[in-house]
Amino acid sequence: MNTLFIVNDPPYGTERCYNALRLAHALAKKDAEARLVVFLMADAVLSAKAGQKTPEGFYNVERMLKRVLAAGGQVLLCGTCMDARGLLEAELMEGARRSTMDELAAETIAADKTLVF
Repeated sequence: MNTLFIVNDPPYGTERCYNALRLAHALAKKDAEARLVVFLMADAVLSAKAGQKTPEGFYNVERMLKRVLAAGGQVLLCGTCMDARGLLEAELMEGARRSTMDELAAETIAADKTLVF
């Protein structure tokens, strides 16, 4: 099954991003053939910033995104949203990449399920 996650909220401060990535990880564990795409928009683009340091015992969104990539998924970021926040491609974690609305549209068409957080 192809599942597209569209995430809008920031990596910290609310738990929407955290819960989206928890679900993505659970789907990857349940179905090794699952195709996962996480598309980060608005403040969620900051989730893919490399080098996040969180307090001991606190979740780390960068590590959670790495699990999506390790399961063969994709992490795509809205380029316009990156620009609006001054986030450069060189600041992204390995494996995440800048994307476009056209690519999001294509991924939405290809998805069996689209989940918005």
